[in-house]
Amino acid sequence: MKPSIISSLKGYNRETLTKDILSGIIVGIVALPLAIAFGIASGVTPEQGIITAIVAGLIISLLGGSKVQIGGPTGAFIVIIAGIIAQYGTAGLAVATVLAGALLILLGAFRLGTIIKYIPYPIVVGFTSGIALTIFTTQVKDLLGLSIEGSVPADFLSKWVCYARNFHSVDIWSAVVGLGSVALIAGWPYINRVKYVGGHASALNKVPGSLVAIVVMTIGVLILKSYGLAEHVDTIGDRFRINASLPAPVVPEMSWEVVRQLFAPALTIAVLGAIESLLSATVADGVIGDRHDSNQELIAQGVANLLCPIFGGIPATGAIARTMTNINNGGRTPVAGIVHAVVLLLIFLLLMPYAQYIPMACLAGVLVIVAYNMSGWRTFRQLLRNPKSDISVLLITFLLTVVFDLTVAIEVGLMLACLLCMRRMAETTQVSVLTDEIDPAEEVDFEATNLEHFKIPDDCEVYEINGPFFFGIANRFEEIMGRMARRPKVRIIRMRKVPFVDSTGMHNLENLIQMSRAEGIHVILSGVNPKVHEVLARNGFEELLGTDNIQPHINLALERAEEVLQEQ
Repeated sequence: MKPSIISSLKGYNRETLTKDILSGIIVGIVALPLAIAFGIASGVTPEQGIITAIVAGLIISLLGGSKVQIGGPTGAFIVIIAGIIAQYGTAGLAVATVLAGALLILLGAFRLGTIIKYIPYPIVVGFTSGIALTIFTTQVKDLLGLSIEGSVPADFLSKWVCYARNFHSVDIWSAVVGLGSVALIAGWPYINRVKYVGGHASALNKVPGSLVAIVVMTIGVLILKSYGLAEHVDTIGDRFRINASLPAPVVPEMSWEVVRQLFAPALTIAVLGAIESLLSATVADGVIGDRHDSNQELIAQGVANLLCPIFGGIPATGAIARTMTNINNGGRTPVAGIVHAVVLLLIFLLLMPYAQYIPMACLAGVLVIVAYNMSGWRTFRQLLRNPKSDISVLLITFLLTVVFDLTVAIEVGLMLACLLCMRRMAETTQVSVLTDEIDPAEEVDFEATNLEHFKIPDDCEVYEINGPFFFGIANRFEEIMGRMARRPKVRIIRMRKVPFVDSTGMHNLENLIQMSRAEGIHVILSGVNPKVHEVLARNGFEELLGTDNIQPHINLALERAEEVLQEQ
């Protein structure tokens, strides 16, 4: 356990503290509307979204491996959380979140943080874009104020069929509030062009567009309702009872049956949380010129997700948008993240009752902008120019996320990526047959004194494997051997360019040796590197072949072949 806050506080001074406090205040203000929107969109109360941002934000800053990471609820979890609540309820969500926290801690404790970075980019873009489209789809009803009897269907296609059938029920004022919020948030950076007033930075530059939209639309709807207009514009208070007090800690009840049912959703939460948090930390490293501890970051994310459900929170992870806001406003240590959590706590205790007046259409507008920013449509379009294998993984992951759910998308996407990776590795591994002579100028494993060409003796063949000798190539090597019409007396298998060998490779190699012996063919291994040699020795190949038939150099292997031919 080496949280970055320990090293960050060495040499800490008043100037850094001032920057961290100011940045933390701004990030807290930015996080407020997002926490409320993410909570409601996930199917929980707005205060649960804020509590998640407080608890997770505090823990991730205290224990994390990044100096500037800001933690809390994110849009990526909306679809997963809503699906778990629909099937298992809030109690099931609490159990799944705790399990995900435990998995994240194990990933960090076993130092597997770097493995997450090897998840193919098309998979990340595919399910991120799919989540963005799904979030947008879930917000159409509130954005336009559609009047729909009963609940909206859960699956993607049925939702749009339902919207099309009920489009005639659009509430004009809700649509004005929702679309107006989208326009205001999107246009705020262009509206707010005045960067300096009297030589000082304008305070308006620090105010997020989402907060501006909430304040403007809330006041506007209150004024309209006072004149008897916009009566059908729902607010948070119309759907939720606001509670501005911290809940008592409650440990989720767990049983083996519940754990078994919720393990797959928990694994999805853990994988997605790990990817998003490490991606956010990596982006932050590039901006501030630092390097985060990925394993420590995963442990912090795990502890946060273990504790959040105890206080009624939902899954949390590192948030790229809030982390970049922290960096852009001068935050350079975890103190800024701690201040952000304290600011949210004060807002929650003092101002939460006023949240009941926020229009649901305005929150839908906030989430539409979140979905647009998450979609990464430019990156998606660029990836469509890549090789067909990458395009296949991208589109399949995207479609599975949208049509089915994220759990299926991640499982199938990772399986496809692994299969394609193995296929590419097999394609890069080559097997060649040498029957004439070997030029030492083109070799790397000859002894320095041997500069003349080595002629391969008659009745001897040299097979060279260039690449990993795993199950993808082992069968192909066996096929090549079987197709050779000539049956030599000695076979030399060069393994100087084999970095590793797996169980299937060893099994096929053992079969080859046994078959060769049955045909009266002597097998010699050449250029086996120490790691591969050690694996072969542990599996009894020295006893099977004899130590004289495992040579470190091709020239020694050829000399051994001459000896064998003379003996025969």
